[in-house]
Amino acid sequence: MAKNPRTMDRRRRTMDKDSTRIFHGRSSIVHRPSIWKATLAIVQKDLAAELRSRELISAMLVFSLLVILIFNFALELDIKVRQSVTAGVLWTTFAFAGTLGLNRSMAVEKDRGCMDGLLLAPVDRAAIYFGKSISNLAFMLIVEVIVLPIYSMLYNVNLFQGGLLGVILLGSIGYTAVGTLLSAMSVQTRTRDVLLPILLFPVAVPVLLASVKASGGLLAGAEFSEILIPLNLLIVYDVIFIAVAFMVFDYVVEE
Repeated sequence: MAKNPRTMDRRRRTMDKDSTRIFHGRSSIVHRPSIWKATLAIVQKDLAAELRSRELISAMLVFSLLVILIFNFALELDIKVRQSVTAGVLWTTFAFAGTLGLNRSMAVEKDRGCMDGLLLAPVDRAAIYFGKSISNLAFMLIVEVIVLPIYSMLYNVNLFQGGLLGVILLGSIGYTAVGTLLSAMSVQTRTRDVLLPILLFPVAVPVLLASVKASGGLLAGAEFSEILIPLNLLIVYDVIFIAVAFMVFDYVVEE
C-alpha cells in the first residue's frame, strides 16, 4: 500500500519540531551560568558553611590572639620601641593566621568531595578561584577586624587609621590571591599541611615586606612620598598575581 506523500511530509515536520523542543530543553539544562553568578554562589556556600560550623574563623582567631599575647609578654619594651615593631608583629600574626585559614579552607573542600563537585560543575574554573579567594579574604578580614582593637589595647597603639586600614586591605588581597592558588596546588598532595607554607612564604615575601614598610611608615607619621614605593609595590603585586592565578588555575586543579 502506497503512503501518502502529504502525510509523510506532515509527520516529518512534526518530528522536526519535537526534536527542536528537546534540543532546546537540553541546552537550557546544561546552560553555563556567568562567571559572576558562579563566583557569588561559591562565596555564599563557603560563608553559609562557616556560619554553621565556625571552625575556620575560630581557629584563625585563637591562633592570632595567642601570637599577640606571646609577643606582648615577650617584648618587655617601652612605648616607642613597641610602636616601631607594631607593623612587624601585626603582619606576622596576619600571615600565620591566613596560612592556617588557606590550608584548612581547601582541605575541607577536598576531604568532603566538594572540590570534585565544583570541578565537574558546568562553570568556568576561574569562578572557582575567585569564589575561594573572596571567601578566604572575607575570613581573613573578619579575623583582622577582631584582632585590631585587641592589639590596640594591649600595645597602646592607634591602629584605626584610614591609610593603615587601606594597606591592610591591599596586603590581605595579595596574600589570599597567591595563597588560594598555591593551596589548590598543595591540597592534592599528602603533605599539604607542610607544603603550603614552604610554597607560600617565599612567593609572598614581596607583599609582606611592602605591607610592613607601608604600615610602619604610616604608624611613624611618615610623609606620603616615603610610603609611595611600598604602596605601589602592593598594588602591582595584587594585579599581577590575580591575573596569573586567573590564567593558570585551570591547569593547577587538573590532576
